[in-house]
Amino acid sequence: MLPEAARRMEIVLDHLNLSRGGRRILHEVSWHIRPGERWLVVGGSGAGKTQLLKVVAGDVWPEEGGGRAPRRYFLDGEWHTQPVEVREELAWLGPERQDRYERYGWNHAAVEVVGTGLNRTDIPLQKLDAAGKATALRLLRRAGIGALARRRFLTLSYGERRLVLLARVLAWRARFLVLDEVATGLDERNRGRLYRLLGGDLGGAGWICSAHRAEDAPPGATHLLWLRAGRVVYAGPLTAARLRRAFADAAGADAEARARRRADARRARAAAKAGHARRTRSAAADAPLRAARPVIVLRRANVWIDGKRILRDIDLTVRRGECWVVHGANGSGKSTLLRTLYGDHAVAAGGSIERAGIVPGVPLDEFRARTGLVAPHLQTEYPRHTTVLDTVVSGLHSSYGLNFQATPAEKRRARAALAALGLEEFAPRPLAELSYGQVRRVLFARAQVLSPRLLLLDEAFTGLNAPLRAGLIAWVEERIDSGVTVVMATHYRREWPRNATHELMLSRGRVAYAGKVRR
Repeated sequence: MLPEAARRMEIVLDHLNLSRGGRRILHEVSWHIRPGERWLVVGGSGAGKTQLLKVVAGDVWPEEGGGRAPRRYFLDGEWHTQPVEVREELAWLGPERQDRYERYGWNHAAVEVVGTGLNRTDIPLQKLDAAGKATALRLLRRAGIGALARRRFLTLSYGERRLVLLARVLAWRARFLVLDEVATGLDERNRGRLYRLLGGDLGGAGWICSAHRAEDAPPGATHLLWLRAGRVVYAGPLTAARLRRAFADAAGADAEARARRRADARRARAAAKAGHARRTRSAAADAPLRAARPVIVLRRANVWIDGKRILRDIDLTVRRGECWVVHGANGSGKSTLLRTLYGDHAVAAGGSIERAGIVPGVPLDEFRARTGLVAPHLQTEYPRHTTVLDTVVSGLHSSYGLNFQATPAEKRRARAALAALGLEEFAPRPLAELSYGQVRRVLFARAQVLSPRLLLLDEAFTGLNAPLRAGLIAWVEERIDSGVTVVMATHYRREWPRNATHELMLSRGRVAYAGKVRR
């Protein structure tokens, strides 16, 4: 039997509409969430899942309901229409929430981050007392990451950060957990930890969780909300058959959109094909020499962050035209390695890093001008009002946004990069109007605008459903076929390009394997 407190909260959406930037995002959504229910929200990329969860959590305001309240909360025997009156009973977690720590530099110890859940604050405002610290440590151990308690949050891997924030959500003692794509970016072991937490005793609290992929859907859901293009297809008890149909429908909707984007991309590629062919012919004579030339060389590279050694004695040579897949568990050092290659982290004394064309006295900007980067942390760097077009133009300057007017030539290059990925229609829209997955695709266009010789992809397919992910993997494969060097980090074997040449397996910051792909 549920505790009395949990039985007294309900959430009701009544023909709710939401528009952003003049575009309708949610259409006539009606949804009744009762105490203790565990809802899975399924829909294609851009279906409105994230915006819907933000409406539920009170972070986004719907349109007025013409005299009625389109969003209501029943709490402790009373109805409320203002989210501020119930917000402490709703604990929100998603990629955007996690990104705030990077954006604002919130770099407290993991145990202190969990403690903010106990005190219901964003950052620590007071020292945890003994009881609070014991509770925070217990929750970290329950999440399977007790050993990380003293580590600074921003030194943790993407997946480790997610589990710390899940422990924080549990510390909140909310009546509903609102979880957006929480399994994204977790390796198999940590995904299992997440599922055990959500499937266990939550003190009567319910949860609402969105997912792109069937394997990212936590077990134990009692209800399903099926969303298509901002409209509710189904809202009710979950059955295995209906869940399969919902995921298949989401994949089908995205396949249609992907077909349209491919047509646009083919036209854009055709326009550039002649020029590319000329460049290819002119370079053919010395292609074997170029193919053998190293792009990046690491020798006995150690990287320290916040007093902790993350990478240990790394030796790695990446040559032109190769595709290296970096894999390993959460916390093994994948993201740190890619950010070191890009120049965000330094190699400690005693080791070295060499980049093609970069010798002492040559600014790192020269290297970055030929290097495309796609990584989750980039999404935290951009002001949300930045337009898609300006975001892509900023790739030409390796900057986060623009503080000057783009030139006509830069805008043409940016539009061509967007067209190559089927995103041209997004150009004038601010990032705030886009879903998390759509922003990730914009970052691919930002990398493409450079016509890069080297692509660094750090968990680049995070937040994308299967059809969109497949389309971008195909895009990466095309870049490899054209001679672009690629280094990419991923948890999933299915994300490896078919033409990957090498793999680097990391374990606790050390090289466990480095060599040709093991088929």
